[in-house]
Amino acid sequence: MKKCLPAAAVAVALMAALPAQADDLLTGDVRLACEATLCLSSGERPSECAPSLKRYFSIKHRKLSDTIKGRLNFLKLCPASNEENMPQLVNAIAHGAGRCDAKELNRVMRYTVQVRQCPRYHYSRDRDGCQIVSKTYIRPSKPSYCKAYFEHGWTTAGDAVRYVGEEKNGGRWVDVR
Repeated sequence: MKKCLPAAAVAVALMAALPAQADDLLTGDVRLACEATLCLSSGERPSECAPSLKRYFSIKHRKLSDTIKGRLNFLKLCPASNEENMPQLVNAIAHGAGRCDAKELNRVMRYTVQVRQCPRYHYSRDRDGCQIVSKTYIRPSKPSYCKAYFEHGWTTAGDAVRYVGEEKNGGRWVDVR
């Protein structure tokens, strides 16, 4: 029931902005923007979402900030984007969708440290047998834009990814399907 409420709230907000007459149905980018907002609010992506998600993710620019701005402007085409709580949702989606899956989190949360590693059989106080090696770990915390996206009251997108293991012992982000 808890997972249905956010999607239902988004659907109600989107439907509130839709005209009552069949002659005035949304079309083109306006329709795709509303569909994308609904689809990106959910952790699940049914096949009906394909056209709107294709349009949303096709917005790419050289700079990441320009891509985010372009995607945000696209989502703002939906008439419901100005309804109560919708500007925050649209902003969270534009900054987080496509950047908060397991593959991307494992990439951006990766860091490397230099560690002195000595052989176990080396009993001398002499450190000549020790080597400096690089160790790579993945942080279990989410970037702020993912927190905003995952923790918005109207999304269930955070249910699609989680951290498994321990940070210093092979921990990583995985997609939950």
